[in-house]
Amino acid sequence: MITLEAYLILSGIIFSVGLAGVITSRSVLKVLLSLELLLAASNLSFVAFSKFNGDYTGQLVVFFIILVAAAEVAIGLAIIVLMYRQLSTIQSDELRTMKW
Repeated sequence: MITLEAYLILSGIIFSVGLAGVITSRSVLKVLLSLELLLAASNLSFVAFSKFNGDYTGQLVVFFIILVAAAEVAIGLAIIVLMYRQLSTIQSDELRTMKW
């Protein structure tokens, strides 16, 4: 049987990979994907605690996190497409000002 510690260690590894991606990547698309890894790691923790505590409140929180993540991806991709059309780049270090 898989223990709670194994789930939390896996969640910590996924969170670390996502955090490293957010900090080190230059592409806005890679930052968006790394943010999704951060959300997936938190979802795994919520589901693991929900399973081992025997209640379903953690799974309900995960449902709302997935809804927010879907909205975040839709808005983030729209911003990336707009940024590419206006500036012909999606590199975050080339964005100096908020002016278009």
